[in-house]
Amino acid sequence: MPAFLSTLVTVGHWVVWIVGGIGLLATLLPILRQTAWWIRVCDFPRLQIVAGLFLSLVAALLLPDLDHFAGTAFEVALALALVYQFYRIWPYTPLHSKQVADASRPADDHDHHISLMVANVLMYNRDASRCLGHVRHLSPDIVLAVETDNWWLSQLEVITKDYPYTCHAPLENTYGMLVFSRLPLIEPQIRYILDPDIPSFHGCVRLPSGVTTNLHFLHPKPPAPQEAKSSARRDAELLVVGKVIQHHDGPTIVAGDLNDVAWSHTSELFRRLSRLLDPRVGRGMLPTFHADHRLLRWPLDHVFHSAHFRLQDLRRLTHIGSDHFPIYMRLSYEPQGWHEQEQNLEAADADDHEEAEEKIEEGIEDVAAGED
Repeated sequence: MPAFLSTLVTVGHWVVWIVGGIGLLATLLPILRQTAWWIRVCDFPRLQIVAGLFLSLVAALLLPDLDHFAGTAFEVALALALVYQFYRIWPYTPLHSKQVADASRPADDHDHHISLMVANVLMYNRDASRCLGHVRHLSPDIVLAVETDNWWLSQLEVITKDYPYTCHAPLENTYGMLVFSRLPLIEPQIRYILDPDIPSFHGCVRLPSGVTTNLHFLHPKPPAPQEAKSSARRDAELLVVGKVIQHHDGPTIVAGDLNDVAWSHTSELFRRLSRLLDPRVGRGMLPTFHADHRLLRWPLDHVFHSAHFRLQDLRRLTHIGSDHFPIYMRLSYEPQGWHEQEQNLEAADADDHEEAEEKIEEGIEDVAAGED
């Protein structure tokens, strides 16, 4: 083999071992179920990890002189990790059956529909026109805007003529929350579940048909070095709400920038506790972050709902100058299909309840220790 080809193969081997090794490490770390930020961030880019593992495996199989014992073991490890990672994300592809059925009511049956737009606007973004453009074009029943300060409140207040029911907590710490509704809000409240500076919205909304729906809107801190050293508070806030929802008899919606992906262990635990559905299952990931980086995107903005609803419309909206894309969802209240859709859910068992209590306690201790 010519010297330059030998050098090229050697470099190729090193690249495969490095890229594949990173993929293997990123696959193994989240299995530890630890809350450290540098472990939990490995939950996010599973699609990107799949791509890295696949390319590494193909290259390892094609490159010569990688057929010794270590090379074979490495290839097997890559294949196993690839299968595992794909198994975690495949429910969020069209290859999986839909967890939420398509609506059977006609689209113009407004009395039994509810629509919601969720927008992380990026507090430092000073262009409100594109966000307002989506509101005017889609006319959602409820607008949830997070990362909103007083400037954003002043910009979005122009819609209050059409959205007279409001509940606001504008903040300068990138965790402000604004809620606008054209439908009556019942007992709307801003609560601070764990962190004294992280608001969440809780209340009900009355549909034109008279049906009352429970609402919970969240925006917990992400596990990131500049935000929180662990995912303990985020996990605890989500699970506290999940336990509250266990006692809801009626239709329920949970929405917001949850700073977690739907396939994480905590998100799955939350859905088992709350018995809520994810309409993206069987339809697509709908990645909303990062809006500016096409190859580094994952779904951080969510709308979960109870089995009382079927899906009329779900879409990711165009860029609004934020690092998140907004999402829009329209749900059809069809309680006659409740039992059928409930069968698509896995119920929480005793171990789940015990784990939820432990995670909530860990989040409370994290707040008490003041660890950001």
